[in-house]
Amino acid sequence: MSLDLTQRPPRSPRVRLGGYVLLPRLLDKCRAEIAGKSGEYHYNCPLDQRFFNFVGIEAGELKSQVALGLGDGEILRWIQAQATAQYEPWEVEQWSRHREAAVPSDNESRTFISAQIAKAGGAAREDIGTWFDYLDFDDHVTFGGQA
Repeated sequence: MSLDLTQRPPRSPRVRLGGYVLLPRLLDKCRAEIAGKSGEYHYNCPLDQRFFNFVGIEAGELKSQVALGLGDGEILRWIQAQATAQYEPWEVEQWSRHREAAVPSDNESRTFISAQIAKAGGAAREDIGTWFDYLDFDDHVTFGGQA
């Protein structure tokens, strides 16, 4: 079930599992890291940590479960059983919408993203505003797509 993230990107941060954005992407990165094929991607990055903080699970605990070879559905059920924070579906939806709309809020992050977009040939792009927009753009150009 591992992915080779040197050959293709993980799932978009917008893809949901159990209503949670980020979860499928961080599972892809976790599986690739376990297999030694994570490339430039990092499991438990600051964005992944937003998910872990929300549900109240440690990244290492989840990694141990993923290492057992469990599928996405099995992992979701484990998360739901182990999470210290239990939420109603509408709360998960609100959190996911908030994450989808999150923008770089400090000057250092905005400068970094602008530089990365320009470096990839996308300086004229005006449609990249959120973190998720940037990640989708970066994944696309990293694997040969046009800016």
